[in-house]
Amino acid sequence: MRTVKLLLTTFMLGILTNSCYTEVIIEDEYIEDPIVNINGVLQSYDLWYIDINETTGNGEVPFLQRAFTISFTGKTIYANNNLVGIGKTGNGFGMQVGHFNTVNESLQINHDVDGYWNLEVFVVDNNTIELYDANSRTSYFLEGYQRNNFDYDMIFYDNLQYLLQEYDVWEKIATSEEGALNDFDSENYLQFYNDGNKSIFNSSVDPSGMHFNDILWDYRGEYSLFDVYNDETLKTLTLDYEFMGNDYFELYVINDSTIELYHSSSGTVYKFRGKGFITYLKSGKSQVDKKRTKTELGTMKVARKRKI
Repeated sequence: MRTVKLLLTTFMLGILTNSCYTEVIIEDEYIEDPIVNINGVLQSYDLWYIDINETTGNGEVPFLQRAFTISFTGKTIYANNNLVGIGKTGNGFGMQVGHFNTVNESLQINHDVDGYWNLEVFVVDNNTIELYDANSRTSYFLEGYQRNNFDYDMIFYDNLQYLLQEYDVWEKIATSEEGALNDFDSENYLQFYNDGNKSIFNSSVDPSGMHFNDILWDYRGEYSLFDVYNDETLKTLTLDYEFMGNDYFELYVINDSTIELYHSSSGTVYKFRGKGFITYLKSGKSQVDKKRTKTELGTMKVARKRKI
């Protein structure tokens, strides 16, 4: 009997195993991706900050390369192409630069200067989108903000090299009483611009109050901006004079037209004000003069010397 039971058990297991193998059907489950309302996404934030250092690809979309922020309101596109006036120009949105339409996941743009563009829109997370240009295989990553919580200090310090170049000249308007005498005391004007891949400055000892077109430049050299390790709100500036050594400063942004340079070796504070504001897309300046590029500043491990 024991042998019969064992054989019967083996026989039943074989049937069950065979039955399971032949009768159980597993189907792939089809999950349909939700449809994203691209128009709603674009208009969910007042400002989209273009983080130019996150851009991927070797091409460019000119109006995105030029702008700090872009906004989609109604069917109109606004952009802040200047740091000067940001937060005030166009009620914070900037200037009108074109119109747009959305079709499925496609963003169709008719730009006043750069013409027609068709971009794909991808939602990265709850406040980040990717705009992809298939023709150049280039992606731009935009971070969404409302106007009342936008970090204007961040945008100035992250793009300080562009602020310095948004004026024809910077005129010295004040020198602190504290500080030792040094050669920079006599320099009353600074000018910053790019010459190819070089960051160039000019300096003049002409008297205060001159029109910027009449200034004669006495000194020339290359300038460098640096981040400071463990101090996000401080930048340093080095003026490397041709044949004359260099000057080193801590640089402070007071507002969009005023900066202060703290000359750490002498302890002197110099205040400069911008003259000859360059309004991109409205001035006679060539549009190729102002395009943002990926920029990685060097980092200094120095301690802030100015006591505030």
